Amino acid sequence: MQGFSNFLRRTLSDYWRPDRQVMALEWVVLGYVAAAEATMLLLFTLPGLDRLRPGLVTVTRSAVKPMLSVIPFALFLLLDIYWKHETRPACGDEHSCSPAEFIRHQKSLMKSQRNAVLIAAALLLNWLLFAVTRLVVHIEQLSQRIEKLKGQD
Repeated sequence: MQGFSNFLRRTLSDYWRPDRQVMALEWVVLGYVAAAEATMLLLFTLPGLDRLRPGLVTVTRSAVKPMLSVIPFALFLLLDIYWKHETRPACGDEHSCSPAEFIRHQKSLMKSQRNAVLIAAALLLNWLLFAVTRLVVHIEQLSQRIEKLKGQD
């Protein structure tokens, strides 16, 4: 247990050091959620997984509602990007600030763009997962109706 606590302390101290360029925890969480949604969508759409599909439908239907919390979380992070953009010091060209400030400004813009793409991907994947899950459930219900009608004839 001592080894784990040392690892955790080292990891957290690396995370909170201002000179390190790491992704903040909220962006990591959003990235993991987007990756989980993409994985579920991939498993839904791959052909030949018919035996796994009923279990996958059950897991995904139970996970879709908690994953809806991504929407307000992503909107909050989008507001955070907007606030950082509005309060950022103006450094329009190279000559209005020092080279170090200009580079920091450009890195900040790149991170904001990366984070905006991550938000858009998470929201799009969330919507796609919801829509595909609903369609798969509807297809299963229709195939059960067809089997029932064939059994009646």
